[in-house]
Amino acid sequence: MSTNLNFLMNFFCYSLLSIKVTTFRYLHHQARPHIIHRDIKSSNVLLDSDFKARVADFGFAKLIPDGATHVTTRVKGTLGYLAPEYAMLGKANESCDVYSFGVLLLELASGRRPTEKLSSTVRRSIVDWALPLVCEKKFSEIADPRLNGNYVEGELKRVVLVALMCAQDLPEKRPTMLDVVELLKGESRDKFSHIENSEMFRNPLAAETNNGTSLADDRLDYISEEKELERPLRENAEV
Repeated sequence: MSTNLNFLMNFFCYSLLSIKVTTFRYLHHQARPHIIHRDIKSSNVLLDSDFKARVADFGFAKLIPDGATHVTTRVKGTLGYLAPEYAMLGKANESCDVYSFGVLLLELASGRRPTEKLSSTVRRSIVDWALPLVCEKKFSEIADPRLNGNYVEGELKRVVLVALMCAQDLPEKRPTMLDVVELLKGESRDKFSHIENSEMFRNPLAAETNNGTSLADDRLDYISEEKELERPLRENAEV
């Protein structure tokens, strides 16, 4: 890869992280009432004339009334990015966007799709692929190979760890967008050190055993074929 292309990729990555994360900080914590996007994905990040990343497509957005912990709604979004509690129960709140943003961060770091097909009946999410590698400290195997090793290892590690914290199955364990902004900007060493030492990153055997590699039966309803990854869920996909 040429030096210019590396520069452009790194510039785009920085632009996406700095602009998109602050956008969702505003939607979740400053807008009144709070707003959840419900369809955070790579194709909803556009570049303006200055090559700055902009969040697009608020067609699925929902308002969260003051004092409400969540809204129960028809499931909409894009397969591969849906938080488990939202996909299964239709319960949407700010934490669902945080989960989707975590998936997007992993896409950005690795250059991979949100899910990959392992067989005719088995799919693996990008989260389940990355977690065992992180537990084994193999961050170089997560990095987008098109970068040819031209990245800052500490920054890659930061993005990947924050991404996996965002994309945890249990919503109460996910950080808020306020936390995500702080962590990605490196403003709190103590918080990041706590993440580095998290139990979820210290047990590679557990990560491999519980990585959800088999996405058969009840979860297949929410994992589409590769060609359908960008399709929204059907209007009648109610739980």
